Amino acid sequence: MHKSTRIVITGLGLTAPNGNTLAEFRQNLLGGVARLQNIDIRHMGQVHAGVCDFDPLKYQKRKELRNGTRAGSVSIYCAREAIADSGLDLESLDKSRVGVYLGITEHGNVETENEIFNISQFDYDTKFWTHHHNPRTVANNPAGEVTLNLGITGPHYTIGAACAAGNAGLIQAAQMLMLGECDLALAGGISESIHTFGIFAGFKNQGALAVNEDPNKASRPFDQDRNGIVVSEGGCIYTVERLEDAQARGAKIYGEIAGWCINSDATDAVLPNPERQAQCMRSALARAGMEPGDISIVNTHATATKMGDIQEMTAVREVFGGCENTWVNNTKSFIGHAMGAAGALELAGNLPAFEDGVVHPTINVDNLDPACEFPTLVLNEPKKIGRVDSILNNSFGMLGINSALIIKRVAATQ
Repeated sequence: MHKSTRIVITGLGLTAPNGNTLAEFRQNLLGGVARLQNIDIRHMGQVHAGVCDFDPLKYQKRKELRNGTRAGSVSIYCAREAIADSGLDLESLDKSRVGVYLGITEHGNVETENEIFNISQFDYDTKFWTHHHNPRTVANNPAGEVTLNLGITGPHYTIGAACAAGNAGLIQAAQMLMLGECDLALAGGISESIHTFGIFAGFKNQGALAVNEDPNKASRPFDQDRNGIVVSEGGCIYTVERLEDAQARGAKIYGEIAGWCINSDATDAVLPNPERQAQCMRSALARAGMEPGDISIVNTHATATKMGDIQEMTAVREVFGGCENTWVNNTKSFIGHAMGAAGALELAGNLPAFEDGVVHPTINVDNLDPACEFPTLVLNEPKKIGRVDSILNNSFGMLGINSALIIKRVAATQ
């Protein structure tokens, strides 16, 4: 194990439905701006979705876009933006000591659906099947496209962790840095989910796809009238380093990865288990050497499904009940559910609270579900709470995977 076990975030790049930089994203979270919309999906017609509008040509050539994937483009954009934000000179680094760890919910469905549709126009003649299919659909594709674009020769892989994947990417980075397997990590989560009809059809047939006259009001966690998920694309990638390395180069530090846990419900493929979720949060606190009352903000996973929100708030009450200075919010009400990117994006939306002391709200809560009540739930308007010292970020996923990640303030004198 490396002599320093303290791991910090020093840069980030993101694209979300309501912002392509942290400053824009944060401004819209504090201003109540959602920017969800209706899109047409093959076989289904119009659905609500969160769509990103970043410029993929900023870091890729047109040929690379044609040969690669949307997930790869999201990853490359976020990785390049993160490096620029960190102040690192990538060309001066030993690229064999840079690791890329990206969380995903699913990958390859978009390309497979598109190719099947394409050959259906030619009586299913496979000579019309693209020779780019295999590298596009392998599970390591998004992280691999990053290494090709940046010339990174260190380890890369994607982490399939359902909707806990964004947290899982950061946890993997921290572990690899602590083990000395790399000296810099690019880590987070990405999603291209809105480009596959299968995920929309699946949620619809589960009765879990949101419907509302206004797409910007469709994602409404904790509201009595919530009726499901708004599927979104997006990405957020961080530069992650050992504290001593970051301090040696005078880096800006967003926060320290202080604690984490990933566990499993082992009870149901879809319905969350609040006992296991509470256990996950407690284990993350124990690793960080913290008590529940030490947490300033809990960012919830809540997706706006009926039972999912109730189960999570049951767990939050079990762990943080009585913590008068721990405030609870949700980011999906603005951006929908960005699947593999969700945890990483939702953490990013809260990190500026270390500087401004403001908790962004959960919006679209017109009639709070009594089963989701919590005394310090921040609803519809930002809450100025003063000093923020720590954030606990929840991300949970299908097949009962749970993750909790704690980021804490790093004092300027350390």
